[in-house]
This record gives sequence, structure tokens and C-alpha cells, in this order.
Amino acid sequence: MRVQYFGVLREVLGHGVDVELDSGSTVGDLLQRLRAGADAGVWAGIAVAVNCEYANRSRVLADGDDVAILPPVSGGRDSNNKYTRFINEASDAS
Repeated sequence: MRVQYFGVLREVLGHGVDVELDSGSTVGDLLQRLRAGADAGVWAGIAVAVNCEYANRSRVLADGDDVAILPPVSGGRDSNNKYTRFINEASDAS
């Protein structure tokens, strides 16, 4: 599967990598493998999208999935709206 980095992650880690995982691997498994090669501070507050949809650590990955690793974002006036809560939950799960 192809993993793409965005924002500051791209500056630190490059555009992305191709990763092979065992069948049944999850987003959490992928993050564990990716984190082994980079400074822990880079991963704080990230969100993960699989095939253009936010995903939490328990999401099972399949061959051909397109995974995006997204840096934290700020802005907006209501930090407690349903979209912000969803992103925060996805980030906390990673």
C-alpha cells in the first residue's frame, strides 16, 4: 500500500513510502511500523485517512489502500463541534 505524508510530515519524512503489511493488519500496526523510523515528536496529533476517509487505529487495511498521514491542523471557532471531536478521537487513537 502507498502511504503519503502531508504538511510538516512531508518536510520531515518525505513524500511517502510503499509499505507491505501482513493480511489483517490495522492502521495501528502501520503506525507502529512507521514510527520506528522517525522522531516520536513528529507523530503527535496526527490523523490518518484511508481511501479519503478518516480512520482510527482499529481499521483493518487491505492491499491497494491509499493511506494519508495528516499533521494536526488548527483554526475554526468551535473546537467542540462533531468534526473536531472526530479528528481528535482519531488522533487520540493513534
